[in-house]
Amino acid sequence: MRAVVQRIREGCVTVNGEMVGRIGRGLLVYLGVGKDDTESDASWLAEKICGLRIFEDDEGKMNLSVLDTGGGVLSISQFTLFADSRKGRRPSYNDAAEPVKAQALYEHFKSLVAGIVPKTAAGIFGAVMDVAYVNEGPVTILLDTKKS
Repeated sequence: MRAVVQRIREGCVTVNGEMVGRIGRGLLVYLGVGKDDTESDASWLAEKICGLRIFEDDEGKMNLSVLDTGGGVLSISQFTLFADSRKGRRPSYNDAAEPVKAQALYEHFKSLVAGIVPKTAAGIFGAVMDVAYVNEGPVTILLDTKKS
């Protein structure tokens, strides 16, 4: 699994003009599922993201997790994180999981995060989504379960 994790001041996701998810301060997670990924990858990633110490403490050091701050997590599925653009100009998505598997692991990831962080929201798997957010810092972290 691959994730782009951003520390945000606020974020929301809409589908067909209807807001389907919103959080205040917390983390925006773009999640890509690879064809070789398993529930074990989802578990590792959920724990890693919820424990990332990327929020500032009273001394201005990034020393606090989303749990420490009482923030939320907004999860968005994004198969394009598995784009391979080494050849030509049109990316290949051969390393992304098939939709049925990807959706199952995305839903599993969301449930794991919801078991750790009280405030969660998410987009809709497979939908065309508009994601709006304010990146705080900016702080952006890339995670890949195959490169842990």
